[in-house]
Amino acid sequence: MHNNLYPELHPYHQQFLQVDETHRLYVEESGNPDGIPVVFLHGGPGANTEPMHRRFFDPKVYRIILFDQRGSGQSLPHASLQDNTSADLIQDMERIRAALAIKQWVVFGGSWGSTLALIYAQAHPANVLALVVRGIFLCRDEDVKWFYQQGTSALFPEYWQDFVAPVPESERGDMIQAYYKLLTGDDEVAKMRAAEAWSVWEGRTACLQTNDTVLDYFSDPHVALSVARIEAHYFANGSFLKPNQILNDAHKLKDIPGYIVHGRYDVICPAQQAWALHQAWPESQLNMIEDAGHAVSEPSITQRLVEIMDELAKKLS
Repeated sequence: MHNNLYPELHPYHQQFLQVDETHRLYVEESGNPDGIPVVFLHGGPGANTEPMHRRFFDPKVYRIILFDQRGSGQSLPHASLQDNTSADLIQDMERIRAALAIKQWVVFGGSWGSTLALIYAQAHPANVLALVVRGIFLCRDEDVKWFYQQGTSALFPEYWQDFVAPVPESERGDMIQAYYKLLTGDDEVAKMRAAEAWSVWEGRTACLQTNDTVLDYFSDPHVALSVARIEAHYFANGSFLKPNQILNDAHKLKDIPGYIVHGRYDVICPAQQAWALHQAWPESQLNMIEDAGHAVSEPSITQRLVEIMDELAKKLS
């Protein structure tokens, strides 16, 4: 499945970076310490980085930085919602950049990672060498409702049944708020049941064809809890963004080399979001992948991302 990726590699440096009184972030570096810095932004919010994520980048050319966002993966405290907003995550990236003494870096992110990449680049355009974004998620109300209220539900009616099951029928008119209540409540059993149902819904719909590896990842209780809690927290709060912020601020990206990669049959973040971004940011290169859904592990998406990073390496070195 991943024959296009670079071989497995191990970090040469790992640390926990204290970013405020509450949060310590897991940060790792691999590849070439003197190479072109690239930072990988994972999805969710609330998912995490994985060893496979190092492998999109030529380790001879790139200094590869992976980190787990607040409350995610190995970062502590796990699944914490305290001081966990989009602005905090942007600030964390600046803290990491400063801690690693990096002037500019390539920013690479998919799904929620594309959201964070775009709002970071709009806030700090001078610090971004290039932007590679996949599975575009603009985080507008309609984008969130498509997946969690009405849209994807029409394509996966039997999986949707399982998603709505933890929520009382009278509360299904606002699935985000209903889940947010369950995921922040005191009933631990209800919380874990809700977390699993929320996360499995994402795992089942992420690929063009059901992928057991992806489903196993989202079914893991540790992952499910942070993904469900942090996503519900963000989406219940408008993702801590102004309405239509990403498209309205797209002009701030015009001087940044940009690559958009999106699966034609992405049912989590429909292709219209990638198209809208490309219209607002015409300098970007749009790559619509014809035989893929949402996940970064979709073979044609993986392949195109590796090709882009190889092309960029030549341009930047």
